[in-house]
Amino acid sequence: MFKLPSFTRGSQPFWSFSILLSIPLVLLIILPLGRMITTPEIGDLIFTIKEKTVQEALGRSIFTALMATLVSILFGTPLAYILARKSFKGKNIIEGLVDLPIMIPHPVIGIAILSLFGRNTLPGKLMAMFNVEIMGSISGIVMVLTFVGAPFYVNTVKSGFENIPLRLENASRSLGAGMGATFFRVTFPMVWRHMILGSVMCTARAISEFGAVVIVAYHPMTAPVLIYERFTAYGLKYSQCVAFWLILISLLLFITLRLLSRERQDR
Repeated sequence: MFKLPSFTRGSQPFWSFSILLSIPLVLLIILPLGRMITTPEIGDLIFTIKEKTVQEALGRSIFTALMATLVSILFGTPLAYILARKSFKGKNIIEGLVDLPIMIPHPVIGIAILSLFGRNTLPGKLMAMFNVEIMGSISGIVMVLTFVGAPFYVNTVKSGFENIPLRLENASRSLGAGMGATFFRVTFPMVWRHMILGSVMCTARAISEFGAVVIVAYHPMTAPVLIYERFTAYGLKYSQCVAFWLILISLLLFITLRLLSRERQDR
């Protein structure tokens, strides 16, 4: 007769075994980040953050990530609401397309965007008529960051809409309010925390993007591209200081995300 392994016979052995299996993964996350944060000297960090190139790269990463988040809010909120509230033919396909950027290798994303909006394509030529350039431009960076960050916003806000009882919206409409008034007076006050949470996730993902950005716009440099350039040109030591400041920004976003998540769970 088949016997279960001993660690499944009782809760304590099972939990002990689970903890042992979890430790290597936790260490894999903690140790490299801890090493990265503690290795650079204070003087080197201060010297690095005073460099104009570093300041511009970090500022550009933050700016373009915020712009990508604003685009995601503008176009992603209606999409999230439709996916949460409507059933229609092809809905599963749309939901799959929203998740697709998460699974595609990001250099491929950059190549795909250039293949559609490059200088020699029809859309690229039309955009050039309005002095909008994709390759080697802020606009191109924002486009690829929106591509990689929007799924995190849409999925988070969609989950928020799904958690709101539909009867509340129906009650508002039965009292004579239109769809727009119902959304802003009933739905929005209950979903705005999900929107902030999704925005933070979108911004954090966009700031960290490298693969798609380096294809579309090596210059002007974002912080991840600058880190890569300094690593290839000068080695590990010179890239660590820039990486430290980017990690610090990411940690601030992470703390914000955790605080928002905790506040949402407490409600």
